Amino acid sequence: MPAPTIYYIRHGETAWNAEGRLQGAQDTSLNHLGRKQAAHAGGILADLFARDGRSEQALAYVASPLGRARSTMELVRGALRLPPGDYSIDDRLREIGYGDWEGSTLAQMQARDPEVFARRQVDKWTVSPPGGETYASVQIRARDWYDQVLVDTVAVAHGGTARALMVALGIETPTSAADLTIEQGAVYVFGEGGLRKYS
Repeated sequence: MPAPTIYYIRHGETAWNAEGRLQGAQDTSLNHLGRKQAAHAGGILADLFARDGRSEQALAYVASPLGRARSTMELVRGALRLPPGDYSIDDRLREIGYGDWEGSTLAQMQARDPEVFARRQVDKWTVSPPGGETYASVQIRARDWYDQVLVDTVAVAHGGTARALMVALGIETPTSAADLTIEQGAVYVFGEGGLRKYS
């Protein structure tokens, strides 16, 4: 039986994204551009489903519990003309926890914890921020989530979770994924042919 296809969407932009601040577990809201990006991703999905002769209602829909992901999912579902709130939540899709660094910019992190910051520049996958988690641990929970997906699924989550899933599925390595940009307003399709991005 072929593996399910995952239509993965990173949440739209927030004020903290625009300011270059790490969000992690903080519950930030979409800004105006973020809402536009979410609706745009919903339009991309509609086009993909029409191209492939798929019914929007035939897929499962799941989001990270964080508000920016849930708001994005609701805008995506609105673009698909589906009831906005009819989706599930899975905590395994939450963003990587940045601990003490949440709310900080890169310059602030470097000034506050220069040694940890330097080690993380060399090995972002296994070195955690103070009080935070490693990408390696996010990879484990992303893989655990993926392994229980039984049907083609639309998932809305985060950049860090996307990187972890790419490594878990052998699409990227920890080194190549660590600084990979995950575009907002795009749809990443994990399927039999690997990974394709539509924007």
